[in-house]
Amino acid sequence: MTDTDRVRHRDTKTAFYLFTQQKLPACKPVLTPAWVITIFLFTGFIFIPLGLVTLRASRSVIEIVERYDTECVPEPFRIDKVSYIQDDSIPKNCSLFLKVHKYMKAPIYIYYQLDNYYQNHRRYVKSRSDQQLLNGQKYQATSSCQPVEFNNARPIVPCGLIAWSLFNDTFTFIRERAELKVNRKNIAWKSDRDHKFGKNVYPSNFQNGTLIGGGKLNPRIPLSDQEDLIVWMRTSALPSFRKLYGRIEEDLDADDVVLVQLMNNYNTYSFGGKKKLVLSTSSWLGGKNDFFGLACVFVGSSSLILAIVFMLLHLKFQR
Repeated sequence: MTDTDRVRHRDTKTAFYLFTQQKLPACKPVLTPAWVITIFLFTGFIFIPLGLVTLRASRSVIEIVERYDTECVPEPFRIDKVSYIQDDSIPKNCSLFLKVHKYMKAPIYIYYQLDNYYQNHRRYVKSRSDQQLLNGQKYQATSSCQPVEFNNARPIVPCGLIAWSLFNDTFTFIRERAELKVNRKNIAWKSDRDHKFGKNVYPSNFQNGTLIGGGKLNPRIPLSDQEDLIVWMRTSALPSFRKLYGRIEEDLDADDVVLVQLMNNYNTYSFGGKKKLVLSTSSWLGGKNDFFGLACVFVGSSSLILAIVFMLLHLKFQR
C-alpha cells in the first residue's frame, strides 16, 4: 500500500468524512401506534397537573381593581374632561373607598394600570438617551430625544418623550383613620438602578417648558434613586399595562374599607385612556395570570383526547 493509499484510507475514517458521506451510524425511530399513544398519554399526565397547580396559584392571588379616571372628574366637567385636567386652578384631589372582600396577606403590591396607552409606538420608544441617563458627563447627548431635547437652548436631563410623560398621580391609603405606610423603595429592577441610570446624573431643566407632559423630578436626587422614573422608563409592549407604585407591608382583613386619597394629575383624557388603581397579593408564581395554567391544561387535555382517538383507531383497524 502506497503512502497516498494510506492517507486516503485514514481520511475515510475521520468524522468529517463520515458525516459528509452520510456514513455515520443513524437511528430512525419507528413510531408505532403504541409509541404514539404512550407519548400523548405521557404529555397529558404531565401538562394537566402542571396546569392545575399553576391555575390554583394564580387564583389564590387576591386583587382589587378600581377605575378612577371617570369618578375623579367634577360633575361640571364630565363632558369636557380635557379642560378639567389642563386647568391648574381646579383641585385634582379625589377620594375612593376600596372594600376588601378577602383577607390579603402582606406584602400587598400597589399598581397603577393604564389602558389604551401605546408606549410601544416607535417614535415614543426611541425618544430617550441611554448615554445621558447613565453618564453625567454626556448630558448633551440628546440627538435621539426628539422632540424633547432642549429648553431655552439648554439640554433637558432626562430628555425624550418617555421621561417627559412621567406618570404623576399620587396615592395615600387610610384604614380606620390610620395611614397605611407605602414602601416605595426597591420597586425598580436592581439591574436598571445599577447599570442604566447613573449615580452622578441629576435632573436638569426638566419640565420647565410651556408644555408640561407629566411629573417633575427632584433635581437634588440622582436618577439612580428616582425609582418612579426608572419603572416608567421600562416601556410596555402592550397598550394595557401595570406599573408598580409601591408596597403596603400590613395585612388587610376581610371587610376592611380602605380610603384612598389621590391626586388625579395625569392626563389620559386627551387620547381616551383609562386609569385604574390595583391592589394585589402574590403567589410563588407571581401575580394573577391564568394564561400559563389554561395553556397547560389545554395542551394536556388535547394530548389525552388524541391518545384516546389513536387507541380506538388502533383497536378498530389492527394490522
